[in-house]
Amino acid sequence: MLGKKFFVSDCEGPITVNDNAFELAGHFIEDGEKFFQILSHYDDILVDEIKRPGYNSGSTLKLILPFLKAYGATNLNMMEFSSRNVLLIPGARATLGLLQFIMPAYIVSTSYEHYIRSLCDLTNFSFNRCYCTQLDLDNHILSDEDNDKLKEFRLSIISNPEFDNLERIFWEEIPSMEIGSLLTEIKPVGGEAKKEAVLDIMAQKDYQASDLMYVGDSITDVEPLQYARDNGGIAVSFNGNEFALDNASLAVISDNTTITSILADLFNRYDSNVVLEFASSFEKDPEKAVKDHPVNPQLAFKLAETNTRLEVVTADNLEELKEDSCNFRKEVRGESIGGLG
Repeated sequence: MLGKKFFVSDCEGPITVNDNAFELAGHFIEDGEKFFQILSHYDDILVDEIKRPGYNSGSTLKLILPFLKAYGATNLNMMEFSSRNVLLIPGARATLGLLQFIMPAYIVSTSYEHYIRSLCDLTNFSFNRCYCTQLDLDNHILSDEDNDKLKEFRLSIISNPEFDNLERIFWEEIPSMEIGSLLTEIKPVGGEAKKEAVLDIMAQKDYQASDLMYVGDSITDVEPLQYARDNGGIAVSFNGNEFALDNASLAVISDNTTITSILADLFNRYDSNVVLEFASSFEKDPEKAVKDHPVNPQLAFKLAETNTRLEVVTADNLEELKEDSCNFRKEVRGESIGGLG
């Protein structure tokens, strides 16, 4: 007997084009986009190369916070900026609507809650089914002296983005400041924290790992993708980078989320084997795959209007998928955002 299927997705990438924290940095901070890229690369090194204990992927979102505060960010203007700038992947509104209708669906995102609330307001997705980085920036005090120091640190990082300089600033200088509380109190929902969110959903609702479909695209999704894949669920990389693809069972490269709707619908009505069979068939002949499998006719019609590639990830196609998916994500999300870890 089939269990109760459930769907969990990252937000930025599989649902929206945005990288909200990157965009906030560009909006508020001088040379903010370049500054964020440096911090994001540093974050990748700490997670993927050094594997620092207790440090989760996505922690760029806490590293950037003292600087956002120094350059005038508040709860209100972060919310206003986010609500004006949510940019959905084509088809995402319909996909979220369908998912909420056919099966329990959740969003687990590293994004700040300001952005996720804005997304939910736009799409009528329930915020109560979202896990995201909780933040009350107004509750943290920044003195004029420390404000000036942070602006000096920003300039130092821009001019000298070497690892040792960032280590000194983030783990020696800022922790000695009152605003350094942001680095200890804010817990970005990335990496292991995303897996913990999935486990929390399962514990609350008594779901099984084999009944999980997880969709992600970046280094912050490695742990939940790996968990779904290794426990008999479905792990989907949607326009993912190399980190996501290394841990996915399926690779989607698409300009539209209709394929997500189809995979979720098949998974909900049948099981992971049917989804994998469909994906394997789709790789060889998309039209025949749709005809030969019980795909919802309305979704099949919409899919025909999209540019979609779907493959089962194997050792033989992994490197090609990484190159093609990384290139496509830059086309969809732009060079700057698409190149982030």
